[in-house]
Amino acid sequence: MGAKVTGSPLSGKTVYFPSMTEAGVRAIAAAFRSVGIDARPMPPSDEETMVLGGRHSSGEECLPLRVTLGDTLKLLVRGEISADRMALFMPTSDGPCRFGQYGPYIKGVLAEMGYGDVAVLSPGCQDGYSGIGEHADELLRTAWRAMVGAETLTKLLLRTRPYETGKGSADEAYRAALSDYCAAVESRGKDPKERMARLVESLARGRRMLRAVPADFSVPRPLIGIVGEIFCRLNTFSNDDAVRMVEDAGGECWISDVSEWLWYTNVAHIRLLKRFRRHLSMEMFGARLKWHFQHRDERQLFSVFGDDFRGYEEPHDIREILDLASPYLLPDGALGEMLLSVGKSAYLHRKGADGVLDINPFSCMNGIVSEAVYPRLSRDCDAMPVRVLYFDGTRTDRRYEMDIFMDLVREYMGRKRTARAFPPGMGGAAAASA
Repeated sequence: MGAKVTGSPLSGKTVYFPSMTEAGVRAIAAAFRSVGIDARPMPPSDEETMVLGGRHSSGEECLPLRVTLGDTLKLLVRGEISADRMALFMPTSDGPCRFGQYGPYIKGVLAEMGYGDVAVLSPGCQDGYSGIGEHADELLRTAWRAMVGAETLTKLLLRTRPYETGKGSADEAYRAALSDYCAAVESRGKDPKERMARLVESLARGRRMLRAVPADFSVPRPLIGIVGEIFCRLNTFSNDDAVRMVEDAGGECWISDVSEWLWYTNVAHIRLLKRFRRHLSMEMFGARLKWHFQHRDERQLFSVFGDDFRGYEEPHDIREILDLASPYLLPDGALGEMLLSVGKSAYLHRKGADGVLDINPFSCMNGIVSEAVYPRLSRDCDAMPVRVLYFDGTRTDRRYEMDIFMDLVREYMGRKRTARAFPPGMGGAAAASA
């Protein structure tokens, strides 16, 4: 671990990250620790989370706010950390989504409860990384690599787990691979090339662990794309572990990850600079340089997995997703996850997916807008089943609803015109006839 950060607002504090995904939050915390910042994921959410979050919100906020607020308060009211030693990582954003108000709202609640000393870090703000100082560039590069690698391990888990022959063996291998990767992220090398080499070596070990899981890939399952509001679709507590629901109903999932959103914000930044005629500014140069290095890092980390994701390739450029959304949503009139959800659904159809689930918090504007255009998109995609699911924190048995959706998926599989590609060793005769 690097030297402790001193003389900054983070000196002597522990940074906590809301657990959007197990892989992502563990890897990002490891990246912060690699520059000497004490960081860790929030503990798992539970019913106490919902009680505390609901007690200190009005009920008009969306589910991710209640979960994040409840998890933060749980740490404080249990006395697991004092307010003056805690920092909460809570990004912000522009635009109409309520997410942009999470940080200010949580700050207000904490102040009212006597926890005003908690630092709230909002990377979307102008001073987002002021507490990191000289380590900012190193941290941003490390955090990007950490997230891409961790999410790629998750993709391999989701490709393996539905086919495992021993229940729980894929999860066990995944946890071991993820722990190994986070240790590689946290350890510091002498230069970026050395640190990248360690990450590549760790991913290669993780790949071997997951490929060693006994599995039967002879009969491919229906492939279900998972899109929607970023926190709710990725946080298993918030969506009642929807991915496992699909797997229990006989399907396999392809979930949109966090890096998709980061690519979108890069595009939005460049478009904003162009709008204000700053094509030749230093800010534009920095944005394009960032794009270049992120793509290079991503390609290097992906290369470890060879043909493991044949048929599961993400778009090379996020603008492909935005172009696919444009017949349904105007890119200058719609912003954020609705564009990504609609565009990704069309992209998944082109990849031969058998259905799409759009997961959102109850009353989410992105989900409501997307749901309004899905009937037209579905017609354009050979009537591929697309279902929107809303979650509000109550525990509901959705097995019957999922069974109906999967019946529609199987009916579509029998008539769909877009063939699905498969990785080596998957599908057998079934793949050949697809």
